[in-house]
Amino acid sequence: MSVDAAPELLWQGKWLRMMRRGSWEFVERTNAGGISVIIVAATPEDKLVFVEQTRVPIQSKTIEMPAGLVGDFDAEESLEVAAGRELLEETGWRAGKLEYLMTGPSSAGMSTELMAFIRARELVREHAGGGDESEDIIVHEVDIAQAPGWLAQKM
Repeated sequence: MSVDAAPELLWQGKWLRMMRRGSWEFVERTNAGGISVIIVAATPEDKLVFVEQTRVPIQSKTIEMPAGLVGDFDAEESLEVAAGRELLEETGWRAGKLEYLMTGPSSAGMSTELMAFIRARELVREHAGGGDESEDIIVHEVDIAQAPGWLAQKM
C-alpha cells in the first residue's frame, strides 16, 4: 500500500472524519490544524497540575494533564496561545511562560492527530478552573515527588 495514495472519505461529523487509504481506516480531526496541546504545568509550590473528567468514549473518568485543541476557535491560533487558553480555562492557572517541548502522534495507527507538549511555568492562580459550560473538570495539584504514587492510586 502506498502511503501517498489519496484517502477516501467514509464519514464526517462535526469534529472527526473517518478515512480509508487502501485497506487502512483512520480518523482525522476537522479542526484547523488537527493538533492538540498537552500542558505540563507546575505551580509555584512545585505541584503538578492534573485534571479529572469523564471521557465518553471509554465511559470513565480519567486523570490527565490539561489539554485541548489548537484552532477550534481561531484557525490562526499558535500552540502556545492554545496551551495558555486551555490551562486557564481548565485549571484557573495563568502561565507567565509557555515553552514548546515536542510534537508527536497521539495514536499513529488510528489517527492523524498530533499532540504538542508545552511546559507552563510562572503560574498565577486566577480562578478555580473547571472548564467551560460543556465540561465538568476537577483540578488536582499534586506534589511532584508524590505524583507517581498518586497516579498509581488513581488507576
